[in-house]
Amino acid sequence: MPPEMMQAVWYSENGEAAAVLQHGEAPMPRVGGGEVLVRLSASGVNPSDVKSRRGSRGMSFDKVIPHSDGAGIVKAVGSGVNPSMIGSRVYVRNGQWGRAFGTAASYIALPVGLVHPLPDSVSFEVGAALGIPALTAAYAVLKDGPVADRNVLIHGGGGTVANLAIQIAVDSGARVIASTGDMSKGEMITGAGAAAVVDYRDENMVARVIEAADGQPVSRIIDAECGQNLASSIDIISPKGFIVGYGSVLNPDPELPFMKMMFKNAALTSILVYLLEEDEAAAYAAIVNDMLEREALSVPIAEILPLSEAVRAHEMVEAGDKRGSVVLSIDA
Repeated sequence: MPPEMMQAVWYSENGEAAAVLQHGEAPMPRVGGGEVLVRLSASGVNPSDVKSRRGSRGMSFDKVIPHSDGAGIVKAVGSGVNPSMIGSRVYVRNGQWGRAFGTAASYIALPVGLVHPLPDSVSFEVGAALGIPALTAAYAVLKDGPVADRNVLIHGGGGTVANLAIQIAVDSGARVIASTGDMSKGEMITGAGAAAVVDYRDENMVARVIEAADGQPVSRIIDAECGQNLASSIDIISPKGFIVGYGSVLNPDPELPFMKMMFKNAALTSILVYLLEEDEAAAYAAIVNDMLEREALSVPIAEILPLSEAVRAHEMVEAGDKRGSVVLSIDA
């Protein structure tokens, strides 16, 4: 008996989006033990997805259905999974992390620990923008303890993860200073809750941050370009403060001013949301969901496109000038 088919986007070699992404029918996945089968309504496109397609990790599989984030409804469960999950609205993470088949398809089967409840008030399109961006933001802000009544510097405030991190930090009681290289995004950044916005291209950026903090300590710095900003971050960070990096593309191998950091007793940590343990991910997802239910978290969506326009979606993400997530809507 031939397998049931579904709509999907895939690639069989690395390269430019228009050259390698294909849209058509693919066999539906089968749900295994400890897994759930999710009928996806939306798939989120992240920078990591386009980097993987271009070849940042090579071709680990003969055929790849891309994207790690998505949202939809649980249609079936495997052995060992509570059947009451069937019919639940969920969002998924790590869909294509270490696996061949991600969320750019009508269905995905994946371990139950990689799905999280999606509040009824939240659209599937927003749900598809939560897995990597929102959990990274919550992890970065809260991994080193409470931030209430602390000054927090969040670099690149116009980016999706940083925008969510600003909101999470403010909701957690922090006073946020944000940086950007595009001051035209200032209103959007303050709209997310930042008390002040500084231009990270300013040669006096360190002084500007200290001035914005009213001379008070900055006890946490969150940065998508950790290596590029490391020297200034160590100048800014307070004694016993934390610098949290979740990316470093522009300078992946920075020089570490260790003695200066040591005399502040400061900590430099890196995070990768894919490696969260299930209990950690569930805890951060609960924080995100609580904010969503209270309407305290606004998830920026730059564009919603049909699955058939995956090439355009990848090109938008690669261009880097979007304001929010790019999401693919998946028809039945």
